[in-house]
Amino acid sequence: MSSALVDQSGLPRGGAGSHEADLLRELHERHADALWSYALRLTGDRDRAQDVVQETLLRAWRNPQILDPECGSQRSWLYTVARNIVIDEQVVNRHLVAAALGRLTQEHRNVLRECYFRGSSVAQAAHALGIAPGTVKSRTYYALCALRLAIEELAALAAGQDGAR
Repeated sequence: MSSALVDQSGLPRGGAGSHEADLLRELHERHADALWSYALRLTGDRDRAQDVVQETLLRAWRNPQILDPECGSQRSWLYTVARNIVIDEQVVNRHLVAAALGRLTQEHRNVLRECYFRGSSVAQAAHALGIAPGTVKSRTYYALCALRLAIEELAALAAGQDGAR
């Protein structure tokens, strides 16, 4: 969008549909700070919180009925949308990790299960798996490397599929 069409906050300037733009600007001015604080509590990450706020306000813009203050609590709607965005991302991330774990060798899955999901120490994991503590350490290292790579590959595939739609 041309900089002549948006103001410094990224919201549309007046013109065609300026009433909706004014309502969206007012919605941003009233709720963006509180929404960002809420999103930060949900995500624990400043950048991610800003992304959630932007996506939430984008959805408000796509649903002009929320821009009308007489249609109910705007803040409640915004908070609900923000929470749902975070939950949806967590579900996607869980599925991505589960799929990536499926790409690992059985030995790598076993060591990650013991050390990360069960919270075993190296000595406990070594005893449970019947291997030396040094082997637990090296398998954990290589399992995490393989898991990171599998997640990156699956995320790239998913992004490619989304772009093809």
